[in-house]
Amino acid sequence: MENAFWVSFVALIFSTGCVAQYIVETLPGYPGKLPFKLETGYVSVGELEEVELFYYFIESERNPVRDPLLLWLTGGPGCSGFSGLAFEVGPLLYDYRAFNGSLPTFVDNPYSWTQIANMIFLDAPVGTGFSYSTIQKGWHSSDTLSAEAIYKFIRKWILKHPNFSNNPLYITGDSYSGVIVPMVSLEIAKGNRAKKYPMLNLQGYTLGNPVTDLHDDENSRVEYFYRVGLISTELYQSVKSSCQGEYISPDIHNAKCFDDIAQIAMCTIKVNDAQILEPKCSFASPKPHGLHWGRRFFDDLPIDIALATNKREENWCRNSHYVLSYIWANDQTVQQALHVRNGTIIDWKRCNKTLDYDSDVLSTVYCHRTLMAMGYRALIYSGDHDMLIPYTGTVYWIKTLNLTVSDAWRPWFVGGQIAGFTTKFSEAATIGDGLVFATVKGGGHTAPEYKPKECLEMADRWLSYYFL
Repeated sequence: MENAFWVSFVALIFSTGCVAQYIVETLPGYPGKLPFKLETGYVSVGELEEVELFYYFIESERNPVRDPLLLWLTGGPGCSGFSGLAFEVGPLLYDYRAFNGSLPTFVDNPYSWTQIANMIFLDAPVGTGFSYSTIQKGWHSSDTLSAEAIYKFIRKWILKHPNFSNNPLYITGDSYSGVIVPMVSLEIAKGNRAKKYPMLNLQGYTLGNPVTDLHDDENSRVEYFYRVGLISTELYQSVKSSCQGEYISPDIHNAKCFDDIAQIAMCTIKVNDAQILEPKCSFASPKPHGLHWGRRFFDDLPIDIALATNKREENWCRNSHYVLSYIWANDQTVQQALHVRNGTIIDWKRCNKTLDYDSDVLSTVYCHRTLMAMGYRALIYSGDHDMLIPYTGTVYWIKTLNLTVSDAWRPWFVGGQIAGFTTKFSEAATIGDGLVFATVKGGGHTAPEYKPKECLEMADRWLSYYFL
């Protein structure tokens, strides 16, 4: 009885004054009442609870009591959870065609993942979206600190939402979240083993085009360029020989290798990194460092260009859509509707590239290996037209896990058409569901943004324990 008292007491202290939550029934730009339940709020984390992480929570439109709970982490680092909500898997999309320079409006997303799951879209790390710190020191973050903060976030969120404590929990995201998602998942798994309160019903995680090993992800681009016909067979064979498979940090005295890499850079410099078939934004600068990832995919179209009415359709590039989020989220009526704390964020950005942030984890392959051995599920998917984090690198690190192939490479279908290709792996030492890898045919770096119907079907099948 005494132990039970202290557990309850600690839980009370842990949860009190840490979470502020608000129900949002209407949003500027959407006509009438929202057709889904939206909650926004803050959760305090950090040693002194100085970091206020902002979130959007949307209940499943199907069955919130039984459907899984997904924590969505957008990449970057520094890209708001709202980017995932409004451009990838949430229930609202901007009506770009109707935009006339005033406050952007929304249309319903027929392929929202909130049709099949409860979803938390989180602004993390600190400095992302509407998340902020109450003290100067708290603005600093890193891969390690971010994972710790998100682990604290989900524990405190569950304490304030005990009705979702038994729902299957999945940590999800894409791009740079490939670093954070497996780290958070492993923190939860270790916490559950240590019986930390509250226990979280973690079942697994999903990742799209994930940054996993910074070196190997970039190094795999040369093979990808060859596979999709961006470089010739002769150049590919030459660079393999001259660089001996090392394209990111070759021997500085190897002139032939550097010449081959320069030729490859010239062949790919005008190709859209995020989706090789789409136009490259005219404002985007050429890649200055050969094959290195400069993260220019996250450079949104300048507002003055986006607002220009002349030839807007002719000069379209996908980044044009993202500017609408800046206009909308920086509007005071919008921030009031979302219950954003006044004066905490002066200039909202979809992706904040000025974070005080250290990328202190170079590879998360060990996290995947540990989580597989512990019996957790994983869905790893790759838009096959992304050359930023190409599927070739993802296939490579999955092979290093030394898992058993339980279902060999084959096509998967949506509406009678091939939606991509998939294979399933299992950990020989466990009876867990294992790891499913899938390509999304025609998908770009953020696959659900390019192929929403196929990605919804993929997620629904996998969450329902149905192999693609």
